[in-house]
Amino acid sequence: MAYTISNIPHFKCWVRKEFTHNHEKYQGEFLHALAFAVCTIPDRCLSFQVVFTGCGEDYPNPHGGAMWARIPITSLVGDTPFDEWPPNIQTHLAQPWDCSSRNHAIIRMDRISSSPWLCKIAGEFYNGKYMFTVDYTDSYISDDPAQHKQSHVLELTSGPYKGCIVALPNNRVRVTNPALWAVGEGPPDFVPSQWEHSAEQHDSYMDWETTFDNLYEWGKDKKK
Repeated sequence: MAYTISNIPHFKCWVRKEFTHNHEKYQGEFLHALAFAVCTIPDRCLSFQVVFTGCGEDYPNPHGGAMWARIPITSLVGDTPFDEWPPNIQTHLAQPWDCSSRNHAIIRMDRISSSPWLCKIAGEFYNGKYMFTVDYTDSYISDDPAQHKQSHVLELTSGPYKGCIVALPNNRVRVTNPALWAVGEGPPDFVPSQWEHSAEQHDSYMDWETTFDNLYEWGKDKKK
């Protein structure tokens, strides 16, 4: 289980340059980079470790090979050709729920990674390209069945924020794959679970004969 920082399936991106200069200047300018690690700090959005490539800059360039740690998700834009750069996306739209723990796992869910996702942003649905998922544990919020949230990291591929990188929970996305399932419409009839499912909380565990009723015990009974 990773703590605070993990390797991720790396991806090329552009970094809003004002994030590298305390937002004092360079608004509307971008630096090309490779994002290769993610950081989870409770009550903050996801942040990334990037190395700048120097691509698109004059030679010699001052940025190629330089790194930046914990740059927020809202600073990143996909490495996609644009007619014009996407506007800044507010943090609460890019990641509706902050990270809930420093302890996390990174997974790329293969079966649902190839088809477009529908991403709900500010009440509207836009297409997105799935990259990987961050799952959290070992905190009150992350391990509460009713409060647990994953962060699915995607690049938006349509809409006014096309190109922005977002991290959305299950209740803000819908996965499409017409070859394997019929994509639904409208809100699913779900209610968050308040239950924890545990075998060892059952009263039968107070009885040692039930607890140790295993294969070897069965074999002894057969010999009698």
